[in-house]
Amino acid sequence: MSSPATPVFLAGFGNSEPEHWQSRWYARTGNGVWVTHESWTSPVRDDWVADLEATLVGIAGPKFLVAHSLGCTLVAEWATEHRNPDITGAFLVAPPDVRGENFPTEAVGFDGSEDVRLPFPALLVASENDPYSSLERSRELAGRWGARLANVGRRGHINTASGLGDWEEGRSLLDESFTR
Repeated sequence: MSSPATPVFLAGFGNSEPEHWQSRWYARTGNGVWVTHESWTSPVRDDWVADLEATLVGIAGPKFLVAHSLGCTLVAEWATEHRNPDITGAFLVAPPDVRGENFPTEAVGFDGSEDVRLPFPALLVASENDPYSSLERSRELAGRWGARLANVGRRGHINTASGLGDWEEGRSLLDESFTR
């Protein structure tokens, strides 16, 4: 019997505040790893990719990615130049449209991952009224990345402002998609 995968949490621009579902899930895991960055508000693609790679290399055994917003884009950017056979899957929530009008101008270099096919199973969770990406754009990204798409209705950016608390609906999606 193999050991359970270590959950690796990738937050987006500005990091996830303590009330964010992602921070709550991390606090409950006991064995999760949070990918940290020197700058959360002026992210540079190459620096963030290096941070993710260093984190993944430092974790023995199977790993599972839990990403939100720019963290989803980071997963795809990382996959353009790295592989890690120990990654068992990715839960990608609310990736932003890097060419969209609301994408933070402070984020530099996050524009080369649209055509990468992720080398592991992935579920992309999208909202119908996300200010950072349209549902159509999320559907297109899911197709390009080889991810399944889950539409959770009108949940905004699926963050603290969405008022989701522990976001049990997301937890159910995660469990249904990856624990069978």
